[in-house]
Amino acid sequence: MSVTDKPLLSVRDLKKHFPIKGGILGRTQAMVQAVDGVSFDVAPGETLGIVGESGCGKSTTAKLLIGLTDRDEGDIVLNDKTLGRDMNLRALRRDIQMVFQDSYASLNPRMTILDSVAFGARVQGLDDPLGRSRRLMDRVGLAADRFAHRYPHELSGGQRQRVNIARALAMSPKVVVLDEAVSALDKSVEAQVLNLLADLRAEFGLTYIFISHDLNVVRYISDRILVMYLGEVVEIAPVDLIWADQAHPYTRSLFSAMPSMDPDSRTEKPPLAGDPPNPIDPPSGCRFHTRCPLAAPVCKTRHPVLAPRVQGSAHWVACHLHDVSSGHPDAGKGLTA
Repeated sequence: MSVTDKPLLSVRDLKKHFPIKGGILGRTQAMVQAVDGVSFDVAPGETLGIVGESGCGKSTTAKLLIGLTDRDEGDIVLNDKTLGRDMNLRALRRDIQMVFQDSYASLNPRMTILDSVAFGARVQGLDDPLGRSRRLMDRVGLAADRFAHRYPHELSGGQRQRVNIARALAMSPKVVVLDEAVSALDKSVEAQVLNLLADLRAEFGLTYIFISHDLNVVRYISDRILVMYLGEVVEIAPVDLIWADQAHPYTRSLFSAMPSMDPDSRTEKPPLAGDPPNPIDPPSGCRFHTRCPLAAPVCKTRHPVLAPRVQGSAHWVACHLHDVSSGHPDAGKGLTA
């Protein structure tokens, strides 16, 4: 699954199950399998886009990467250093920063913009946090002379998100996780912020993990796309490959649901019916088989393994349709048009 011989960030078998407690004694009665065995690599300077329905585990994965949520199992390796063994949480947060979806809730309303941007650098003991803050404010399009002493409620949504980007960059991170960072913005502002992110990546040599529901936005900014379903990775490939030919039925359904500007191209029926299964008790075998039009008996009993679609390919998929040894009657034929 590696995109290079030496990826910057490696995630292996990442798991997070949230307990549901109840009763008088508050005992654990069930577990929500939010993230269940997620693995991927990210190369230096790459942008990895993560897509999937709400509740598939995208945001939980992001929070696990920066240590906001403790993982149950799995390894997070950054620059050959494993979290918890060669690297502590403080060092991890120096190298991995996050930009959240809600630009207002992620800022302290009682701190000025200058202090908000400088706060992390000051805590980490970096040199000249206020000067660093002013330079980054200017770089993201907020003139420090005008905005330094304003408060979050005095800014627009797009301006607040620029503050959050500057705050993340103040730590001089290697990786920036962007969790729906542009989804709440007007389209014109969204385009400006996306172009800013692209420029910052080139200027500072950043690596992005970009989470979004908007496939067109993901296509614009990403080098590869990772598709999640019910806590698992079902497909991962370079953006051009996956855009031209989706290998997993779920991925094809997501792409089919994209709105078209062509009035003659109308969606007469939903590309994907039903809601995702309960993550407390996910289906056995392939978790997508309850909604998959191509499911076979083997899909109900045997869990598919994420593997190259073709030997040596950069296109990976977890589907019995692409495994000739799976026992699926259409194995090896792939998806039918």
